[in-house]
Amino acid sequence: MKKAVMYGAGNIGRGFIGQLFSESGYHVVFIDIADSVVDRLNKDGCYPVKIARRDGYEEITVKNVSAINGKNVEMAAETIAAADVMATAVGVNVLPYIAGPIAAGIAKRFEMKNSEPLNIIICENLIGADKFLEKLLKDKLPESMHPWFDENIGLVEASIGRMVPVMTDEMKGDNPLRVYVEEYNVVPVDKKGFKGSIPYVKNMVPYEPFDFYIQRKLYMHNMAHAMTAYLGKYKGYEALWQACEDPSVKVPVTKALLESSMALAQEHSVDMKELICHGEDLLYRFQNPLLGDTVDRVGRDTKRKLSPEDRLAGAAKLCMKNDILPTAICLGIASGFLFRGKDDPGSEQVTKIVEEQGIDNAIEIVCGIEKESTIHSLIKTFYSMLINGESLEIITRKLEIIKNNWVKNRKNYI
Repeated sequence: MKKAVMYGAGNIGRGFIGQLFSESGYHVVFIDIADSVVDRLNKDGCYPVKIARRDGYEEITVKNVSAINGKNVEMAAETIAAADVMATAVGVNVLPYIAGPIAAGIAKRFEMKNSEPLNIIICENLIGADKFLEKLLKDKLPESMHPWFDENIGLVEASIGRMVPVMTDEMKGDNPLRVYVEEYNVVPVDKKGFKGSIPYVKNMVPYEPFDFYIQRKLYMHNMAHAMTAYLGKYKGYEALWQACEDPSVKVPVTKALLESSMALAQEHSVDMKELICHGEDLLYRFQNPLLGDTVDRVGRDTKRKLSPEDRLAGAAKLCMKNDILPTAICLGIASGFLFRGKDDPGSEQVTKIVEEQGIDNAIEIVCGIEKESTIHSLIKTFYSMLINGESLEIITRKLEIIKNNWVKNRKNYI
């Protein structure tokens, strides 16, 4: 049986990519440093995945799995050296820490004269994840090996759209490996990243050029997800689905999705209808109560989510690049500055910057948006309205007035 290595046995690793590897006929070897997870995977050789559909749950069992402890670098390297395909799902911030074991596995593969290419599917929320991981790996390999690396190691970006909430003890029930997931399970990947023949993985769809799919995921899915959480927190909701069903939240999020859709359509010459349908599908999926997702979970790591090229500021900048005023997205950014998540160092960092530097400087420091810019002014305007307790209905009317005036002035100018 062919072997797939899944680096990261967390919710995405087990609840998405590991499942697809298993259903594609691979024996799946997870690499993780959580002792209890590694031990249980080896003991059971399987784990349950609970699919949350709108009309109820369906539980399936993912079979043919085992695990090794990532703290055992030698064993991790040996496993990677013998793999037929591999994926990572550890989080962007963790990639530098796993680059060593992966590089060691690649070096061992080179020493074994394994001529079969190894394609690594990078399941992280990062534009340019392939280049980022390539640098990390090459820094740990001798330069003499780089030509062989370029020929035999495929670094494949993926767009991970399946939503997987943080698992509570109650959700895990009698099995700590249980993962709840939504029904959606398609994985677009960068076709040009593969070396050799593209391995078969169920529901993996290679696309080229891939920039569009990475930006669609980040500037539509991730942007709208975070904005729903931030506005939901402002309204006092705990569950994400409750926030998404409130028209005062849903309307501005829908407008933000439309802004991103217009920018992506122009940037990539894509049919606008396709993007609007995708946005509607996202909002429908966000409203699934059986996922049990919370605004605190979706909004956490706020400083990163407000950073210059991430889901919110990045989407706003793409809009401006394409002459689209991102009023609704700027409202989402403003609400992010007010977000106070439970046990979230990221929102604490943002709060501290605002307190010490003021909102003017904070927008520039956190989002990389210059003070003299139009979107800086919009974010500051909406932040002031939010901090003063204005209703979202009034703020939404305000953003429409601003947008209409901007469009009218542009027409007069033209």
